[in-house]
Amino acid sequence: MIVEDDLAAIDRQLAPHWGELDGARIFMTGGTGFIGRWMLEALARSDSNVEVLLLSRNPAGFAERAPHLARRFQLVAGDVLDFSPPPGRFTHVIHAATDASAALNANDPRRMFDTIVTGTRRALDLAVEHQVDRVLFLSSGAVYGAQPWDVSHVTEDWMGGPDPRDPKSAYGEGKRAAELLCAIYGKQFGLDIVTSRIFALLGPLLSLDIHFAAGNFIRDAMAGRPIRIESAGTAVRSYLYAADLAAWLWLALIRAPRGATFNMGSEDAVSIADLARRTAAILGGPGVEILGQADAGWNPGRYVPSTALVRKELGVTPTISLDAAIRRTAIFNGWKE
Repeated sequence: MIVEDDLAAIDRQLAPHWGELDGARIFMTGGTGFIGRWMLEALARSDSNVEVLLLSRNPAGFAERAPHLARRFQLVAGDVLDFSPPPGRFTHVIHAATDASAALNANDPRRMFDTIVTGTRRALDLAVEHQVDRVLFLSSGAVYGAQPWDVSHVTEDWMGGPDPRDPKSAYGEGKRAAELLCAIYGKQFGLDIVTSRIFALLGPLLSLDIHFAAGNFIRDAMAGRPIRIESAGTAVRSYLYAADLAAWLWLALIRAPRGATFNMGSEDAVSIADLARRTAAILGGPGVEILGQADAGWNPGRYVPSTALVRKELGVTPTISLDAAIRRTAIFNGWKE
């Protein structure tokens, strides 16, 4: 019931706005991933008259995982780097396709960078060709690079950036280059592009077995294992609940000012060590082991946004606390309170 309750809450929030998309025809990349899936689940729950053509590298696999979405939306086979534009006019493009894989970023940074930048250009070219009314681009808080410790919450006008000499910056620099492409296409071709810089997330449908620390901690606590942190656990993060993000993204597509860029995340900062302790306490895990090794990730520091702008412009606010997000994600994955 967790996801159904979440979708009902999203629908209540968006009910006054869904009608503005009636008759829309949307081309969407990345709809089979964690964020895209939440967006589609929310739209499918509504009674709006919206057509979505969803680009997928594996339509049969997605149809098996989410048959109700495959019946509701049209799947188009192809990769964001190599697809044939479908015929007909589109009113909107949602470009959410990026393989947010730590392994890919570490082992094949050229492919990571190319997928983000070339994929974005392909999506923008389609938007120009089909004369769309609006593009929603899903970027990342990684565009800010290392957040100084004395900056508690980074704002949209922060002029930092990833280290261009470090191949681990492929993801963040790729998103920066993609945002620049959006600015170029906005000026040169008149596209109305709204950008969402997404920070760390938590919620049902998140894989617990990839590189996301919060998911790994839930997995280990549910299995009755101590949560093991390889580093000292001093890195600071914040976690927005996935259902909140889905509502914010649809509102950005529908209501954001032309050309707007918003941070989307939580302002509730927590160290990785404290996150592990909270997860163990909430789920009854046996505890936390901190090994204190050097942090090998792309960002061993702070990664916490200011969301003042999106809250002001779209009237949104997080509705699910971090503790509740941990509990709901675990319940979705079979944990019994």
